[in-house]
Amino acid sequence: MSVSGPAAPRGELSGAVVRALRTGRPPTASARAALKADPWGEDLQLALYLLYELHYRGFEGVDDEREWDPDLLRLRQALETRVLHALRTELRDAPRTVEDAFAPLLVEPVDLTGSLSHRLEQEGELWQLREYATLRSLYHLKEADPHAWVIPRLSGRAKAGMVAVEYDEFGAGRAADIHARLFADLMADLGLDPAYGRYVEQAPAPLLATVNLMSHLGLHRALRGALVGHFACLEVTSSPGSRRLARAMRRCGAGTAAERFYDEHVEADAVHEQVVRREVIGGLLADEPGLEADVAFGCAATVLLEERLAAHIGAAWDQGRSALRTPLPDAVATVT
Repeated sequence: MSVSGPAAPRGELSGAVVRALRTGRPPTASARAALKADPWGEDLQLALYLLYELHYRGFEGVDDEREWDPDLLRLRQALETRVLHALRTELRDAPRTVEDAFAPLLVEPVDLTGSLSHRLEQEGELWQLREYATLRSLYHLKEADPHAWVIPRLSGRAKAGMVAVEYDEFGAGRAADIHARLFADLMADLGLDPAYGRYVEQAPAPLLATVNLMSHLGLHRALRGALVGHFACLEVTSSPGSRRLARAMRRCGAGTAAERFYDEHVEADAVHEQVVRREVIGGLLADEPGLEADVAFGCAATVLLEERLAAHIGAAWDQGRSALRTPLPDAVATVT
């Protein structure tokens, strides 16, 4: 099912993409404009998100053939070049081995300052849980989809391990247990609209960047090692955070479906972590040892963007305001 339509533009680049999708014409923005734009700004991140969405469900009224439109692809390439250069520049001193990249993630930190899940567990209010779910919906309603692109690029142990984890993510053959479906149920419990892509308008650039990263890595075979690193990072860090979020949902009376989503991830991702580390990463590097630095880069990029998002949300909540671009309609009276 396609998304109802592209979001409202946030600048020159996203405006050019929206006009191109609506009119069927080439985008008016140049590659030069893309390469000069703020890589983490609202305009570039929305433009990239809209272009990536053509590879998922597309948009109503937009020809499916635009997915491979050469003019749109040229613009997307320029946007990706800008973002990837910015990431590599910021991470030039990051670990380049799997052991160094993942070691800090395998131990629960004593100081959880800055952890959104810890904050929500300890003192989060229902309106904050609803905002958190609204933001995360852009990924969780397509959960595991971008990572599935790496499967045909793997072989042997890495492929078998990746498929085993993805099988669980997609409900182990049961449509009602697909993790994206479970998150839609969580949203319904919280009084949110579970329609795919419903809250793009509310999503700020730091959130879009986290979703765009996995689409970027998933669509490029050359970045398969980085995608494995990204996936592994999510699985390694998921279980402790999910446990805290399950407690937060329970404490705030969010509902049984809201609790179930995170309860499911506590157990499943604890198992997935071992499979991903031993079989997916281990198998990939046994086949292609030259990809180790890419796996480490994928992990470091994930941590960087997740920390940036957490800082954005935390700063907004510290000031008693919404972390969304516009507050949820029924939360205006709650968030001041």
